[in-house]
Amino acid sequence: MEIELWLIASLACLAIFTSFIDAVAGGGGLIMMPTLLFAGLPPQLALGTNKVQSMFGTSNAFRNYAKAGLVDWRKEKWLALLAFVGAAAGAILVQQMSARILNLIVPLLLMGVALYVLLSPRMDDRQAKELISRKGYAPFAGGIGFYDGFFGPGTGSFFAATLVGLRGEGLTRATGHAKLFNMMTNMAAVIVFAVGGKIIWTLALAMAVGSFIGSTLGAKFAVKHGAKIIRPLLVTISLLLTAKLIYDWFAPA
Repeated sequence: MEIELWLIASLACLAIFTSFIDAVAGGGGLIMMPTLLFAGLPPQLALGTNKVQSMFGTSNAFRNYAKAGLVDWRKEKWLALLAFVGAAAGAILVQQMSARILNLIVPLLLMGVALYVLLSPRMDDRQAKELISRKGYAPFAGGIGFYDGFFGPGTGSFFAATLVGLRGEGLTRATGHAKLFNMMTNMAAVIVFAVGGKIIWTLALAMAVGSFIGSTLGAKFAVKHGAKIIRPLLVTISLLLTAKLIYDWFAPA
C-alpha cells in the first residue's frame, strides 16, 4: 500500500503528540489507531504499523525507568517472556480475522479502553499488600500480552493497574515494570506483523521518530504538570473518533 508523503509527515507529527500524551497520561494509541483507520489503512496494517512506533516509545521509556533504578528486570524476566509469547499469539490471531469484522471490533475495543482510562481509579506510590505472588501474576502477564498483540491501546495502563492492585507495587515502580512488559509485547507483535507483511515500513519508521521525540518531551512535562488535564481530553477525542468509525460501519455504502 502506497502512502503519500504529506500523510507520512502528518502522521509522524501526530506520533509526537500521541507519544507525548502516552508518556504523561497513557493511552496515546486511543488517538493514533482511529486516525490510522481514517487514513485508509486496513485494520491489520494499522495495527502492525502502529506497533513499530509503540515499540520505540516504550523502549525509550523503559530505558529511562531502568536508568533510574526502577526496574528489576532480572526478577521480572520470566513474566516479560510470558508477555512476549502472549503478544505473539494475539498478533497471529488478529491476522487471521477478516477486515470487515475488525472494522467493527477495533472501534468497540477503543471505546471500552477509553472508558476504562476515564473511569479507572487513580493510583499512587504507596506500597500495598501483595495479593498474589510473582508466579501468580503469570496469567495476567500472558493475558495482557495477548491483548496487546491482538489490539494494544491501554496495555501499559492494564499492566500498571494490575501490578499496583495485585502485587502491591507503588505506581512509579509498577509503571517501570509495565514499560518492560509493554516493550516485550510490542517487540513480539512487530516480529509477527513483519513476518505477515502487515507493516508499512516507511510510515512506521517516520512515526517511530515522532514517538521517540514525543515520549522524551512527555516524560519531562509529566514531572511538572501531571495528567489531570490531558486524560479527559484524550478520552473525549478518542470517543468522538470511535463514534465516527462505528457510524461509518453501519452507514449504508
